[in-house]
Amino acid sequence: MIKQMGGPMKALIFQGGWDGHQPREVSELFARVLKEDGFDVTVADNLDVLKDGEALKKLSLIVPVWTMGKIDGGYVNNVSAAVASGVGIAGCHGGMCDSFREQTEWLFMTGGQFVGHPGNDGTPHTVHMGPVRHAITDGIREFEVKTEQYYMLVDPANTVLAYSRFPNAPGNYDGNGPVNMPTIWTRSWGEGRVFYSSLGHQANVVQAEPHLTIMRRGFKWAATGAV
Repeated sequence: MIKQMGGPMKALIFQGGWDGHQPREVSELFARVLKEDGFDVTVADNLDVLKDGEALKKLSLIVPVWTMGKIDGGYVNNVSAAVASGVGIAGCHGGMCDSFREQTEWLFMTGGQFVGHPGNDGTPHTVHMGPVRHAITDGIREFEVKTEQYYMLVDPANTVLAYSRFPNAPGNYDGNGPVNMPTIWTRSWGEGRVFYSSLGHQANVVQAEPHLTIMRRGFKWAATGAV
């Protein structure tokens, strides 16, 4: 289902939570990108914007930029129902997959949960494309980053578009041997499309290319099914 066929695409960004992820700066960046691509954008600084479930269903895209914190379970159910009805949801890093740790419906919908970043910020690693090729990553080759490398608990049903290799920094986990950890994925939630990138510790990482291009395409894909 493609939302907003007869008018402008409408996106809602809600930002807040842990300040270390620069939610305000990242939300401003996302708002600029979405407006450039023809979205009518609303940015909210609180979670009460999720109270009206019927209003959420009229959107084209929901973009969470909210790390950790607490949320009313009814608000999560409203977002879940909106996405299941065909509204896209897309985001990155802790702003989407470390948002509300106690809400299993949120974890189920988004497809993964942060559990650690061995080596912490500034860890050099490679983002490899694949195993699935997709319009979101078309023409983009593997690239190097120097930032947090997210180790995540990930739904095996996700469609993985990019990954990084662990172990890359020492830790209690490294005796388990090498794994390809999903970095970028898509998935379905009812009639809705879900897009996520685990990169994006702060605004400078989010806006670095080719990551910003990937995010831009991910937003459009989640909202419309096309890039």
